[in-house]
This record gives sequence, C-alpha cells and structure tokens, in this order.
Amino acid sequence: MSSDPLLRQVLSGVDGSDERLNEIVSSLITHLHAFVSEVRPTEREWLAGLDFLTETGQRWCGPHRNEFILLSDMLGLTTAVDDVNHVGAAGMTPSSVQGPFHSPAPVRELGDWIATGPERERGTPAVVHGRVLGTDGTPVPGALVDVWQADDTGLYDSQDEQQDLGNLRALLTTGHDGGYWFRTIRPSSYPVPVDGTAGRLLKAIGRHPMRPAHVHVQVSAPGYRPLTTHVFLAGDPYLGSDAAYAVKPELVREPVRREAPDERWGMETPFEELEFDLRLVREEER
Repeated sequence: MSSDPLLRQVLSGVDGSDERLNEIVSSLITHLHAFVSEVRPTEREWLAGLDFLTETGQRWCGPHRNEFILLSDMLGLTTAVDDVNHVGAAGMTPSSVQGPFHSPAPVRELGDWIATGPERERGTPAVVHGRVLGTDGTPVPGALVDVWQADDTGLYDSQDEQQDLGNLRALLTTGHDGGYWFRTIRPSSYPVPVDGTAGRLLKAIGRHPMRPAHVHVQVSAPGYRPLTTHVFLAGDPYLGSDAAYAVKPELVREPVRREAPDERWGMETPFEELEFDLRLVREEER
C-alpha cells in the first residue's frame, strides 16, 4: 500500500463490481500520481494538458478521423498494446497498428482495380497478391481480406476531395486456395496529419511525422484469430523511423518490377508485383 495519504484515499474509492476494471483504474491512478510526483507540473502546465486532450476529442475526432488513435500510434502505445495482445505460434504474420484511417471498404471481386481516382493515371501500376494460410500452411478459403492504402501523393480518400470515399479500399474474399489479389498503384510514404494536436506534439518534441509506404490489411476467418497488419515496401527511407513505430522486419516486402505487360494479371503496361502471404493463428492456439 502506498505511503501517500492522498493516493491511499483515492485508491480506497475504487471498489466496483468489475474486478478487472478496478485493477485497470487503480493502476492508472497510481501511475498518474507517480507522474505528478516526479514531474511536478505547474497548475498552468496541467491545465494546458487537459486543454490539449479536450481539443483532441472535440475538434479532431469524427467519423473519418480519430486523433486519439493517432496520438496512441505516435507515442508507441498502440504497438505496445498490440505486442502484449498478439503472441502466437511461430510463423504467424505479426500484427501491426490499424491507424486512424480505417473505414468500411466496398466489396470487390478478386483482381479488381481498387485505384479508381486520378492516381490511376499518375501512379505506378501494381499487383498485390498472396494467400491466407494457417500457421501450418493450410489454405484458408472464404477469408475476408480488408485492404486500404494512401495514393501516390500520400493521401487517403477521406483526406482528398479528388477521391471518392471507398477509393483504394477493398473487401475481398479468398478463393479455394486461400488466394487473394487486387490491382492498385504503388503507395507512397507520407506524413501523418500534422494539422491537429498530434502534429503539434510531434513538432514540439522534434520528431518527423513520416510513415513509410505501406498497404494496410485486416483478415478474418471462422476458427482463426483476426489479424490487423501492414505490408511495407522495402527500400523506403522511413522504414527505420516510422512515426507510428509499426514496422516489423517480417512485414517488409520487395516489390518486383515487371517491364512487360502480363496477361495473367491483366496488366497492359509495366508494373510492380508485391507478394504478401498472411498466416493466421487458430483460435485454439491462443
């Protein structure tokens, strides 16, 4: 028990019916009181922090953006929570942060173009393909593969009025062999939004806001643990300093440049090919 009378008094009031909630709140209170004791913030500094959080919620959170998720990403907290929640069998695809720009994707067929805006003419054409498998290599047919990415200028549909909502997103269903594929354009590295509170914080502490080029992927299938992850493009200059601390070596892939058209993929011009298999953990392996 703490020797601090105030802390003891506050903790004594945590006595709800949910024991796990009691544990979480008690630990949070203890760490926050320790923070105050260590840092000794002035009243002005404390109120500035509360104003910062209030602005984050009131001004920068909505249907297409959640600044609290972005702050969690930028502070490495999302990855920390991810790491303690997603341990599993050897060979599984590591999970990674969801980020603040996930939204419902349109249902598309395997092989569809998901780039339907002006980026289709500007960007480097690409084919992304792979298989959804168990950690033992068993194909997982009928898995739902939700993908989303930024365009060649680093913008998501919700950030760019030139893109229709649903652009560069897809909800795909794997085939009998667990395979999935779609046609798109090569994503670009990009800065996280810096117009809000997260951007102000990054600038204040001297950190850059850049994320390396990537495609987001979520996979779900009956009997398997859901997976949220990325595939990152090898060679990107920000792989070692991702603002969201989300890069893991197993998630980096080298795009292969194909100089000739390829009927197999329905590509009529030179393009890049990116292969990314996804290995899921069975529910009983938790």
